[in-house]
Amino acid sequence: MLIHSTDKGFVHPRSSEITPRSAYEGRRDLLKLLASGVAGAALAGWAGREALAGVQAPGKLAALPGAASSVAGANTMEKLTDYKDATSYNNYYEFGTDKGDPVKNAHTLKTRPWTVEVEGLVKKPGKYGIEDLIKLSAQEERIYRLRCVEGWSMVIPWVGYSLAELIKKVEPQGNAKYVEFVTLADPKTMPFVGSRILDWPYTEGLRMDEAMHPLTLLTFGMYGEVLPNQNGAPVRIVVPWKYGFKSAKSIVKIRFVEKEPGTAWNKAAANEYGFYSNVNPEVDHPRWSQATERRIGDGSGLFAKRNKTLMFNGYEAQVGQLYAGMNLKKFY
Repeated sequence: MLIHSTDKGFVHPRSSEITPRSAYEGRRDLLKLLASGVAGAALAGWAGREALAGVQAPGKLAALPGAASSVAGANTMEKLTDYKDATSYNNYYEFGTDKGDPVKNAHTLKTRPWTVEVEGLVKKPGKYGIEDLIKLSAQEERIYRLRCVEGWSMVIPWVGYSLAELIKKVEPQGNAKYVEFVTLADPKTMPFVGSRILDWPYTEGLRMDEAMHPLTLLTFGMYGEVLPNQNGAPVRIVVPWKYGFKSAKSIVKIRFVEKEPGTAWNKAAANEYGFYSNVNPEVDHPRWSQATERRIGDGSGLFAKRNKTLMFNGYEAQVGQLYAGMNLKKFY
């Protein structure tokens, strides 16, 4: 069921509803918060993730293998994030605001049957059952970095195919300039839908050339299996050069529109989350620096070594030309 919010009283998330800044910064800032008593929640959240038992490992879900991709830049040689980490430390606000909430709560999500509707400025609109959508093009495995705005990152082997394959099939009209993604918002299976965190349903969008870029992945699996619920089952987008919140999960509609669509986090706090949301170490979030990142699974928990953030998350050679001549501090 797709619910469109009509609540005119929507407010920006309270600080207590967002993971504290300290959870993603170094020891100095954490010690400051310890003095004020705020850091306990962050430490408890991390400890809860570490203590999780019974997280499904590869071999527990339906297999979804993919051939190695030939797309330029599609396979980083970096060490993969452990499956347990990638499936137990997630942002998925429909199932809770703590990083350990999705793996605990997303079992309620029903992914079959599932339909994705393609609508708007296309010559061939239609509805696709998830199995038909999966079969639309050959599956590929692509090892992408995922960098989140809070300062943590992962390296995950995703399975899917370029979104461009679907876009070409539905034949956008000449005035289609953007692609909007609408995600499921079902309060019966998603316990945090209806909360004040965001305006539901969660929506995201890309400029047409971004959506058509071969690295933009229509994603159905990871680690050789179908997506776990907490990672956006049964279909999501992965845009590796943008912050993770741009990669919409559990998609039910794909719209082709002429004007830049409103997106969930941009509507909640436009000064913090721009439409483009490219990984850019030179543009700080208003409440923290984006110059460094922490790789999940590198050890030491909150005190893990921080690495230099790469422009466009390391995909500058592939996507930098999309933004030639743009002021990337204005269009953040």
